[in-house]
Amino acid sequence: MTRALPRTNFNSSRLLRLLGELALIEPQEAEQYLAERLGQWLDFTDAIALFAAHNESAGSSTPSAHNTAKDAEGELTELRSKLTATIRNSCAPTPPPTRIRFPIPRADLPLDIAADYEPYRRFYLAHQRDIETALRPLRTRARAALAGAGAACKTLAAIDEVFERILTERESKLLAALPVLLEKRFAFLRSAHLNHLGNVGGHDDPAAWLQPGAWLAEFRQDIASVLLAELELRLQPTLGLLEATRNEKQHSHD
Repeated sequence: MTRALPRTNFNSSRLLRLLGELALIEPQEAEQYLAERLGQWLDFTDAIALFAAHNESAGSSTPSAHNTAKDAEGELTELRSKLTATIRNSCAPTPPPTRIRFPIPRADLPLDIAADYEPYRRFYLAHQRDIETALRPLRTRARAALAGAGAACKTLAAIDEVFERILTERESKLLAALPVLLEKRFAFLRSAHLNHLGNVGGHDDPAAWLQPGAWLAEFRQDIASVLLAELELRLQPTLGLLEATRNEKQHSHD
């Protein structure tokens, strides 16, 4: 069985690579930005909790899982597809009806208000809430499936439960920094647009900001890419639990 505790792998994630490509973090920051900080937060009290979870589960009998790994895998596939479609649809040039919509600048407002970043920050946070709300119960069900796969798996599931409790709040605070980082990208694209207008003597028109190739259309693509990368990052712990369950079942059949 895979013995490593499923956890979010920040340093090798597509999210960090994307943030580097968008010049939102420096390459050296990617070495420490998330993973090392999370490691520093596993303090003495947390270690005791993990040790207690291991001891409580190691000698216990294995209960029946309420949801099978197959059920959890099917739900994960469905949720991933649904959340991916929600992000892509909300950022599409001509979006279908969707609850979360990319903000459209109003041409009747002063330019500085039409170009305010706040609506885009709220847009990103709304997607983050959707992702977290959908994935948290799935991780719980994946953990139940793992716990039913064997005594050692029950121990791993118990440790993951403690791990989630320890890190969820802290991880959420770090991920909440993403819309702040994206504001740097928004400001950079806006500034480049204004510089171009100054060079060519053009007129700034909010109605043109979302035309193909325009600065806000480019930002819309960037924000969609970061959201999709965050989704994949948040899926990793659940994917790890399901992989551990599959490995244990395969091992027990060998």
